[in-house]
Amino acid sequence: MTERIRISSGSTFEEQIGYSRAVVDGDWIFVSGTTGFDYATMTIAADVVAQAEQCLANIDAALGEAGATSADFESCWPVLRGYFDNVRPAATMIECGLSDPRMRIEIEVTARRST
Repeated sequence: MTERIRISSGSTFEEQIGYSRAVVDGDWIFVSGTTGFDYATMTIAADVVAQAEQCLANIDAALGEAGATSADFESCWPVLRGYFDNVRPAATMIECGLSDPRMRIEIEVTARRST
């Protein structure tokens, strides 16, 4: 049986709401919806681009704690662009109200560690 590992960012939201930043189940890593909060200071930038940067830094931290990295995805960008640049296919993006009006973006990740 595979052991499930729960990862916390230290965010007060995780304790207040009752969830983990990420859950590792075998080679699979499920990263909860992650916003642009800097969990060390519990502050959030007003700028959506800065929030997106912080989202990805938070996700990288969770993946790193799970023994994984998002580096493989970035190396795929030229391939994706080669196939889709002229086509520009539909993508799934959801706009919804977040729990704090300062939040402008939230990213959720499902990853699989390569073996």
